[in-house]
Amino acid sequence: MATIHPTAVIAPGAQLGATVSVGPYAVIGEHVRIDEGTTIGPHAVIEGHTTIGRDNRIFQFVSLGAVPQDKKYAGEPTQLHIGDRNTIREFCTFNTGTSQDVGITRVGNDNWIMAYVHLAHDVQLGNHTVLANNATLAGHVHVGDWVTIGGLSGVHQFVKIGAYAFVGFSSAISQDVPPYMMVDGNPLAVRGFNVEGLRRRGFSAERIAAVKQMHRSLYRSGRTLQEARDEIAALGQSAPEAAADVAMMLDFLAGVTRGIAR
Repeated sequence: MATIHPTAVIAPGAQLGATVSVGPYAVIGEHVRIDEGTTIGPHAVIEGHTTIGRDNRIFQFVSLGAVPQDKKYAGEPTQLHIGDRNTIREFCTFNTGTSQDVGITRVGNDNWIMAYVHLAHDVQLGNHTVLANNATLAGHVHVGDWVTIGGLSGVHQFVKIGAYAFVGFSSAISQDVPPYMMVDGNPLAVRGFNVEGLRRRGFSAERIAAVKQMHRSLYRSGRTLQEARDEIAALGQSAPEAAADVAMMLDFLAGVTRGIAR
């Protein structure tokens, strides 16, 4: 049976897995679904059309599934989807999506999300990310897998951050950050590539060398973006072990709409 503190307020329509735990004074709305093994801390508010997966640790005082902070929002039944095994610390605020986008704010699996993090409407957060205290993601932001975003950093609406990127403390991210890159500052600047993060993820020396070459093509060669893309494409032929890494970079660059961080 679910363990629900007697002071918690659970709406009749809410669906809670048999091993869900709900702490004192938590409030869970009628359109909320929470899967097995997830724990909800005291005073948490989970509302809206929110779906939460298995084995998440959701701490006290969070607000999940509130309506978006978007003046165009007119009451549409948009959603928040949270995957499995995420840690969501105190005072985080995740809003539902909007009908101007896919209508769903998504959080993947195995993310470590520290206190006071804000995920605005239609954010798409991947897997295995780390968002440090007070990281703020505006509407329609996309974040790839294994990204780290430093504390007190703000991400502008519609920005994309590629997989394995690292954003330093107190940064202002107003342009897209390609995969593997290390950025920080205000104005934002690329400081190198995330070599230590790649080593921790088990990248081989050959793959790291290919990422280093992609960084050089984009930021150290003096080439235009199109010239750099052509050079990176050729790298996929000469470094077959890194073919998937090259393909991911090319796919990211093809979808850039705000320009890339320089």
